[in-house]
Amino acid sequence: MSSAPPAIASDGLGKRFGRQQVVADLALDVPKGACYGFIGPNGSGKTTTIRMLLGLVRPDGGSCSLLGEPMPSAAASVLPRVGALVEGPAFHPYLSGTANLLRVDAADPTSDPATARSRVGSALERVGLSAAAGKRYRAYSLGMRQRLGIAAALLQPRDLLVLDEPTNGLDPQGTREVRHLVAGLAAEGTTVFVSSHLLAEVEQLCDHIGVMREGRLVAQGPLAELEGLRAQRFRLQTADVAAARGVLSGLGVQDASEATDGLAGSLSGVEPERIVRALVEAGVAVRGFAVVRPTLEEAFVELTGEGFDVSG
Repeated sequence: MSSAPPAIASDGLGKRFGRQQVVADLALDVPKGACYGFIGPNGSGKTTTIRMLLGLVRPDGGSCSLLGEPMPSAAASVLPRVGALVEGPAFHPYLSGTANLLRVDAADPTSDPATARSRVGSALERVGLSAAAGKRYRAYSLGMRQRLGIAAALLQPRDLLVLDEPTNGLDPQGTREVRHLVAGLAAEGTTVFVSSHLLAEVEQLCDHIGVMREGRLVAQGPLAELEGLRAQRFRLQTADVAAARGVLSGLGVQDASEATDGLAGSLSGVEPERIVRALVEAGVAVRGFAVVRPTLEEAFVELTGEGFDVSG
């Protein structure tokens, strides 16, 4: 039995602006029904990738598809099934939330004018903006503006939702609001593709991850597998640091470094039980030994060789 085609797929996708290769040889594979986090430093090619996927920028090479249909040739039939928020929402400041969404809906040739008001009302309710429906957009907070942008993407039933930095610039409350909204959409079965610089948010929200570095996809797959790319680490609590280091070195653990109350390092393929047994047999006083689960941030640093700019 054949599996369903990916919600997003690309092969050899690339884009150059002048002499700069912004995206190169990109091979995305976003499973249907996944909540996929697309992460990378600023300037790594995330937004350019999204614009190519949506047909807003023509690639220099390679191919891509949305919902099993080739882009941009099938854009007219595919894009009505795709909701998108790219580089922040843009609305008329002196119009209300309802009036703005009605204008967005009227510009969609596939929408039914007879159901416009009911669909706008449903979209506003879905993002928690019913009480602010009559308020002018200029009076909206950043979180409300982002939610209105998502509401615009939900005026029609969508099989795929593409969100470019949906929590960028939001305060903690606004971030929570958008996160809960996106989580709810993913739980309903909508495939969600989220570009973000907030690793903690991606770790809480997404089940699949793609990591970009300098225009290239350096890792991709289920979140648990991506975290597993990084060697497991340990933390040893002991006052006998010198003796413990000697035991670890004899076992092939060479990167142990001093940490609070002892040593920390990677297991280097050595079983934790073997390490503890060797330490005890050597007379090292072990107060505690723990295998430390790698965080997404640690995996990112290992994959890209750099820290993560969380300033936006």
